[in-house]
Amino acid sequence: MSSETPPVTGSAPVARPKTTGLHVGDAVPGVAKVDPIIIADGVHRSFGGVTAVDVEHLEIPRGVITALIGPNGAGKTTLFNLLTGFDKPDHGTWTFDGTSLSGMPAYKVARMGLVRTFQLTKALGLLTVMENMKLGAKNQRGEKFWAGMIPALWRKQDEGLEVRAMELLKKFKLDAKADDFAASLSGGQRKLLEMARSLMTEPTLVMLDEPMAGVNPALTQSLLDHILGLKDEGMTVLFVEHDMHMVRHIADWVVVMAEGRIVAEGAPEAVMKDPAVVDAYLGAHQELDLGVVTGRIDVVQADPTTDAAASAAADADAIVDRGIAEEEQEGGK
Repeated sequence: MSSETPPVTGSAPVARPKTTGLHVGDAVPGVAKVDPIIIADGVHRSFGGVTAVDVEHLEIPRGVITALIGPNGAGKTTLFNLLTGFDKPDHGTWTFDGTSLSGMPAYKVARMGLVRTFQLTKALGLLTVMENMKLGAKNQRGEKFWAGMIPALWRKQDEGLEVRAMELLKKFKLDAKADDFAASLSGGQRKLLEMARSLMTEPTLVMLDEPMAGVNPALTQSLLDHILGLKDEGMTVLFVEHDMHMVRHIADWVVVMAEGRIVAEGAPEAVMKDPAVVDAYLGAHQELDLGVVTGRIDVVQADPTTDAAASAAADADAIVDRGIAEEEQEGGK
């Protein structure tokens, strides 16, 4: 770590082991999973004659963190859009928890428990942080035309939603911003808000599209911890990411896309054995190894291109607090 941001010592992080035994047979593209939550077959999408997605078969394991990786233009976000109802395929079928989602609009997909965030955050800037949170809740009585005119019918439910929203905001360290306009938040805080808002739906599967994109490097620690927390709470996570430290240390399973196809699947250690290939394909190393910081791996297993000693000494909460402070300073607050 540079002299400007020295590591802060703290208590040792609690180890969070990965889940194994997720597949049946050899780990090849399209391998069957022991307990899949999503099964996709023959999903194809092209734009102007250019194939964006051509997935023959894909299964996403339940209750674990799966990373979807690949170079820019590989079709990752397009696949996200198809699975969540934001786009329609040329052909293909897929199911979520045994129910077909083919042709189902995005709002119905979300109601079933499959929610997603976006690479470019979709927070409503002219609403407060609290108002943004409440928008994420399902089955609100006040959303109905006639009931909305009679506050007595929905006020108690609305108060309950505010309590739940504040609990999530405290968890994401955004409670102090509850009454601020979402437009006033930094980029990293908007990412946190979008993730927190998605949890208002009480989802089964959370899909995150490049959650680290555009976020202050120090604040990525907070996002990483929250993604791990989703799994701890029993949710399934599927995320797109180019940060290979994050993928290596929090993903239980990795799916690799290239030119719209699934070209590899497996445990992170198997898919990313060669660091030189990973660097050339997906990005460069970072100074801290977040796997060591969060306790996912021992310091002796740290990426050799990182500062293992600094990673072991770093305190997760201090990194998060410093990241928030730096982002607010950059935003002129």
